[in-house]
Amino acid sequence: MTDWMLEREARLAYSYERFAQSKVFVYGKWCEQAAERGIMRPDDLSGACKFGSLFMNQVFGGYIRGHYQHQYNHIGGRIVDLSHDAQDVGRMDNPYLHEPDYFAIPEKNAALSRCLPRVADWVSEFMAGVGSY
Repeated sequence: MTDWMLEREARLAYSYERFAQSKVFVYGKWCEQAAERGIMRPDDLSGACKFGSLFMNQVFGGYIRGHYQHQYNHIGGRIVDLSHDAQDVGRMDNPYLHEPDYFAIPEKNAALSRCLPRVADWVSEFMAGVGSY
């Protein structure tokens, strides 16, 4: 079992209000990242599922779940997905399929690990401003 499969303890209790705050915050960071890369501002969180699921996992705990097309969170017995209304997720036949073996692939683990420093910065900023979003 990889670290991504283990339950993480929450720093902040999950609520619908906090979900909405997180979505606005992560979308803003996703737009900043697009600007850094010199690409067009995204319309939504398409392509951001690694960052979004890691962020939600770090803040609200629970598990990261997913498959080769998409990853999301399982928090308090429910599916939680910041990208639920993104265009790329809408085009998937089964976005909430969970394939545990996918997270054992070394390249997948490396890709998630490369996202962690940026996500850690986002989490610190979000936690410092909780209540102001």
